[in-house]
Amino acid sequence: MARTDKPSAIDDILAEHSGLEQQLADPALHNDPSAARRAGKRFAELAPIMSAHTKLTSAQGDLEAARELAADDSSFAAEVPDLEATVVQLEQTLTDLLAPRDPHDGDDIVMEVKSGEGGEESALFAADLARMYVRYAERRGWRVEVLDANVSDLGGYKDATLSIKTKDPLDGVWSRLKFEGGVHRVQRVPVTESQGRVHTSAAGILVYPEPDEVEEVQIDETDLRIDVYRSSGKGGQGVNTTDSAVRLTHLPTGIVVTCQNERSQLQNKARAMQVLAARLQAAAEEAANEEASAGRASQVRTVDRSERIRTYNYPENRITDHRIGFKAHNLDALLDGEMDALLDALAKADRDARMQAE
Repeated sequence: MARTDKPSAIDDILAEHSGLEQQLADPALHNDPSAARRAGKRFAELAPIMSAHTKLTSAQGDLEAARELAADDSSFAAEVPDLEATVVQLEQTLTDLLAPRDPHDGDDIVMEVKSGEGGEESALFAADLARMYVRYAERRGWRVEVLDANVSDLGGYKDATLSIKTKDPLDGVWSRLKFEGGVHRVQRVPVTESQGRVHTSAAGILVYPEPDEVEEVQIDETDLRIDVYRSSGKGGQGVNTTDSAVRLTHLPTGIVVTCQNERSQLQNKARAMQVLAARLQAAAEEAANEEASAGRASQVRTVDRSERIRTYNYPENRITDHRIGFKAHNLDALLDGEMDALLDALAKADRDARMQAE
């Protein structure tokens, strides 16, 4: 079945790539920067598929020629096994590239980190998680911006909102961090514990793909309550003398977004609108996905934000992801941003589930 489907799928890709090539060569397209950006992004996404297809076509031609000449020349016969192996490998590469793909994989993200039950210890753990993601982003050359943060007395995060962006049009931030949404549990001796006893607390992570532009999600300003206040630093201390921080409340859904990182009220409002758009888009897509997948087994990326997804056990230096049974004893390295082994395992489980669904 896969071999039957592949020619049709690649024919569609070839036609789309050709069409995009013509669009991008048309000066009229660039009169609309948004349309030109979308076309350029999609063209870049198709580049690995086109490259694999070109290599496969060339290898198949070489193999066919070697087989025809093998009877008359032993040197061509000797090339056949290597060419056959190359064709098989390239066929598998192309099949993987044509597998069902999350449409948001090339997107940037908004991440919210929230402390849970456990007071200061939970807030400190939330800050540890935020640092883990920042360190991972730094390792990959991504750009992180703290849009808003409510800092506890000991320097933890009661809540914080991060924007994480990359320039890679194919493997966006969402493709790596989309599995992180959920409740993260920690087992360790809190700094506030005088008896040396291990406590359990938790923090929540919410992850949203961020739309390229606010216009992609329609927001009626009459549905918003807009509050302004002074930006604050650690412990609530004011860091400027103007009411530049902005809090948006989306009345129909009750979603609240705050932003105080920018220096002006207008900039903070614009950034908060982008975050709100991301949250509304994610909520709409999750509702659609829940309806479409009713009765099917749940996938790796849960939409139940209350579900515990991972445990961080400090005494045993152990990380456990409960969705796929992943365990490793390198918690210290993970918290310093070495997340690839865990994220690769989650991506593989998600990819396998998508292939089975097809």
